[in-house]
Amino acid sequence: MKMPIQVIFFDAAETLFHVNGSVADIYLQHAIQHGFKQTPDSHALIAQAFQRAFRDASPPIFAVTDPLKLKQCERLWWFDIVHNVFYRVGMFERFDEFFEQVFQVFEDPRSWTLFPETHAVLTRLREEGFELGIVSNFDTRLFSVIRGLGIDRLFDTVTIASLSMCAKPASKIFEMALEKHAIDPGEAMHVGDSLRDDAEGATKAGLAGVLLDRTGRAQASGGHVIRSLEELLPLVGR
Repeated sequence: MKMPIQVIFFDAAETLFHVNGSVADIYLQHAIQHGFKQTPDSHALIAQAFQRAFRDASPPIFAVTDPLKLKQCERLWWFDIVHNVFYRVGMFERFDEFFEQVFQVFEDPRSWTLFPETHAVLTRLREEGFELGIVSNFDTRLFSVIRGLGIDRLFDTVTIASLSMCAKPASKIFEMALEKHAIDPGEAMHVGDSLRDDAEGATKAGLAGVLLDRTGRAQASGGHVIRSLEELLPLVGR
């Protein structure tokens, strides 16, 4: 690393915390309550359809600044994804009611769980003098989630796609995060679970990119790869 790291940015979902169960679990549970006809392979089909719909969706970038309109845009963006999922696996009459309910479920902190080491590692990094930030493609529901999980006060800044009008892996969102700390890219590190959005996106923007690969399956070429947030401490230890 060319310059001492002053700021460490983190992705949010699947880096700091994870959904309880899986997205497919939650979709299926609530869809059944609203009239979806379950089959033995429904769970697998929903999981596959969600991965495809999420991958194919346009970035969550909206040309609005009004908070109410922004939340409406976020909701519509997710409505299209979830509708795409059930268009593939089986639509049902009360879909709109289902979507309203499931959209709120993911805003509820009780739907998420911190990874075991998250709080301790973040606390240790702050004690060692690092500034911490989040750079995420999550929407504004993130603020409710991190408050409920008790980690909001550990972060100096939060930069999300829907408020920034840009999304990872674009360099612009990293540049906006850097500006909030008044530092150069070489003084910052970004940690996340996506090779493209986090590790490669940060590296292209001039930050030190760190890939969090909890499964050990990533095919990363170069850069830092860690299996747990705890492995950050030796990388940046002062």
